[in-house]
Amino acid sequence: MELNTEFILQALMESMKGIPTTLIITIVTMLLSSPIAFFFAIRRLAGGEKGNRIIRGYISFVRGTPIVLQILFFYSLLPTTLNHVFNTILGLHLPIFDMNPIVYAFAVFTLNTTAVLTEVFRSALFSIGPGQMEAALSVGLTTGQAYRRIIVPQGLTAALPNICNTTISVLKSTSLAYMMTVQDIMAIAKKEAAFGYNYIEAYLVVLILYIVLCTVVQLLFRVAEKRISAFRRTSVA
Repeated sequence: MELNTEFILQALMESMKGIPTTLIITIVTMLLSSPIAFFFAIRRLAGGEKGNRIIRGYISFVRGTPIVLQILFFYSLLPTTLNHVFNTILGLHLPIFDMNPIVYAFAVFTLNTTAVLTEVFRSALFSIGPGQMEAALSVGLTTGQAYRRIIVPQGLTAALPNICNTTISVLKSTSLAYMMTVQDIMAIAKKEAAFGYNYIEAYLVVLILYIVLCTVVQLLFRVAEKRISAFRRTSVA
């Protein structure tokens, strides 16, 4: 079997137009999910059976269901239900089906990533001994100041490798955004392949693009880890 090199170049140029959309979904997902996950992690460490039970249930549900089913629920079932409730029953005439599909992508990937990052932050914060908080409080710092100046910087340093893994996972998961008609890398490649059934070449293009993007993300996090390590050595000295 010979690969259609002319189509590969054409599909590559077209699929690259979906890179901004893929990166936007990844960046927005991480920005939205990180503060929520951090709050959940603190709540879990602080105790409180009722709050912990709700957060644990949420994490178990998200991590225990395939993301494909979550996409089908939020993009297919939920809008139909909302349209029936608000427009048919209540007569509000809201433009539910006119919403940009990328909003659904933000919602699905944020809810999914929040569950993962909650455990990442919880384990990172748990690795910091309680003596650090006690020492901070003993010198007159408030709990908020102790978290901001001592606990959070150390926790983020410990969590950075797992945050990198989560970011890469989100980046790869965006290849499913085509199910929500989002014009990302995968959607454009599949559309190009449909004309001549050149799916092997199209998937090869997608493979190359995601390898490049994931490699860039790893390099950026590696630079961040080196800078943080240098900062910590300077601070200790």
